[in-house]
Amino acid sequence: MNPSREEDLFALALELPAEKRAAFVDAECKGNPDLRQRLEALLAAHEEPESLAGPDKWLRLDDEAAPAEQVGSQVGRYQLLEKLGVGGFGEVWEAEQKEPVRRRVALKVIKLGMDTQQVVARFEAERQALAMMDHPNIAKVFDAGTTELGRPYFVMELVRGIKITEYCDQANLSTKDRLDLFIKVCQAIQHAHQKGIIHRDIKPSNILVTLHDPASAGVPKVIDFGIAKAIPQLRIRVNLTGDGLELAGRSSLRTR
Repeated sequence: MNPSREEDLFALALELPAEKRAAFVDAECKGNPDLRQRLEALLAAHEEPESLAGPDKWLRLDDEAAPAEQVGSQVGRYQLLEKLGVGGFGEVWEAEQKEPVRRRVALKVIKLGMDTQQVVARFEAERQALAMMDHPNIAKVFDAGTTELGRPYFVMELVRGIKITEYCDQANLSTKDRLDLFIKVCQAIQHAHQKGIIHRDIKPSNILVTLHDPASAGVPKVIDFGIAKAIPQLRIRVNLTGDGLELAGRSSLRTR
């Protein structure tokens, strides 16, 4: 197994329309059924990021038996209360912190069997990406550590909300109000870009809208930077020229 190739193919597949991914997997995994199985499992887990997939759907990279986290388990100074979801590499729990402050948080930990060097590196990259950002419309990171078994986890703001599309429909927002909400999302993504982070998986289920009080407007929060890509030494310069818009960083892109 080549974890780097597996990760690269997974990221490339996500950039394709869903209907083209099967053909992509066929072409890239021809003659390699093991790679196909792992890539298809990653894509399947990604398509159901909010489902509570059972262990039969987990992509295990070893057969070593180990106790899984469960309700009531203690991870560092956090007590697990409820599993919120399972993605390709990690699972997210609602947890309670009791000291030095008492609050509910979201705790993300690498799933059992997924703690390969490559996956741990990606997990750490997500934590670092979130820690770099400070924006009211991006979920904040509070803490990080490792479990007793050595699997890394990080603790972030617990976002209680619904998908942005569902919120817009349920609140019966006008076109103007929808655009105002969307502008906040764009500003959050721009902030990430200015920090050199490309999310690469923007979709309604990764933009939750939460209400601080019933009388206030909804606040969108961008979540799940699990497949984000960092661009080293990114510097963005925007030039409006006669030929169009030029974006200059380590390389330039000109649109006509």
